[in-house]
Amino acid sequence: MARSDAILMRLLELHPKIIDLSLDRMWRILERLDNPQKKLPPVIHIAGTNGKGSTLAITRAIMEAAGLKVHCYTSPHLVKFHERIRVAGELISENDLSALLEECEVANGSEQITFFEITTAAAFLAFSRTSADYLILEVGLGGRLDATNVIDHPAVSVITSIGLDHQQYLGDTIGEISREKAGILKRGVIGIVGAQSVEVRDEIERVAIKVGAPLKIANQDWQNYTQHGRMVFQDEDGLLDLPTPALQGPHQIDNAGNAIAAVRALKDQRISDAAIEAGLLNVTWPARMQRLTNGHLNEFLPIDAELWLDGGHNGPAGVVLAKTLKDLNARHPKPLIMIWGMLNTKHPGDFIANFKGIAERVITIAIPGEINTIAAEDLALIAKQNEVAPSAAPSLEKALEQAAVLHPAPRIVICGSLYLAGHVLAMQSGETMSALSGAAKR
Repeated sequence: MARSDAILMRLLELHPKIIDLSLDRMWRILERLDNPQKKLPPVIHIAGTNGKGSTLAITRAIMEAAGLKVHCYTSPHLVKFHERIRVAGELISENDLSALLEECEVANGSEQITFFEITTAAAFLAFSRTSADYLILEVGLGGRLDATNVIDHPAVSVITSIGLDHQQYLGDTIGEISREKAGILKRGVIGIVGAQSVEVRDEIERVAIKVGAPLKIANQDWQNYTQHGRMVFQDEDGLLDLPTPALQGPHQIDNAGNAIAAVRALKDQRISDAAIEAGLLNVTWPARMQRLTNGHLNEFLPIDAELWLDGGHNGPAGVVLAKTLKDLNARHPKPLIMIWGMLNTKHPGDFIANFKGIAERVITIAIPGEINTIAAEDLALIAKQNEVAPSAAPSLEKALEQAAVLHPAPRIVICGSLYLAGHVLAMQSGETMSALSGAAKR
């Protein structure tokens, strides 16, 4: 086991049995670490339900195309915990991560603290000790009481698409969840608001008025849309004629708009229109409608089959994945087979219902090594209830073998969970996964 994994496993033992969303534990450990959150470069703070990671990735790609050094903080990880912390453009090293985690462990002592809080503190230490032009900071859960929400005055706040998620912590209604996620807005700091339902937008505007945060709202203060195979972005500073982002799916147009609106709000003369274009063309983000080629899993399939991976795991993510697959099929028809696994903390029916009439078959699997996985047989029953033809498989390899015998060669999409996606990427590359699951407690 890697040294960092051993420390992370110890830190899990400090996790409270019952989580009360609060910043008190976070303020305590940051004070003991001499407040690294006050020594960070300008912060782009991103909250939302779907699209946070892709918006972060596109923002980073644009900034790096402009020659800037960028820290990034995201969660969960897929294969290695190190993926969560990118320091000046590079994944944090094993030695640095281990040393920082141990420093935080000593500072905290034996007091209760959530896993996400103490690892976020370690990330802030890393970012405070290496110079960079910006930090792109993704919220872990919610916004108002999230461990990342200790930044007094970010450079810009971004709120991506909001839907029902984490109701056990954030509230049962879309209004309650919207208010929690809008809690990252700060007085005098521009808030970029991505495309939302009217109810969500109204809640965000109410929070913004209360705290004194000016907003730039999609389809009101800025627009982005496709036209003749290109993407058009327009705001008060003018119109940009751009390529569509390298990330697959029409929803990535919205995420690209969030990123462009954010970097334009910074008024940083170093970020040119050419850098925006280069960032869109070169952005990568694993497990977001990612085509898998030339790896171990392809060995199970005929040469003319397609293999894709997507980590979307809730109803809204199912909507955008279904639309992406319909658009792809319109351009390149192939029978669609889904290999589907989910955790019991999500709502599988809300996800799979979107694929009625699109998927020829759903092959269900349990997510390896995850105690909160839904059994393959239970998922198959849910698929049947939603009128999607199911079969259950004992493993990912067996599911691929089932799909491989179909003719013509199918388009196979492995989906339903970022934690399943991590296992898929590790199997595809032959890389050893971190001993700590990406589903480690927040």
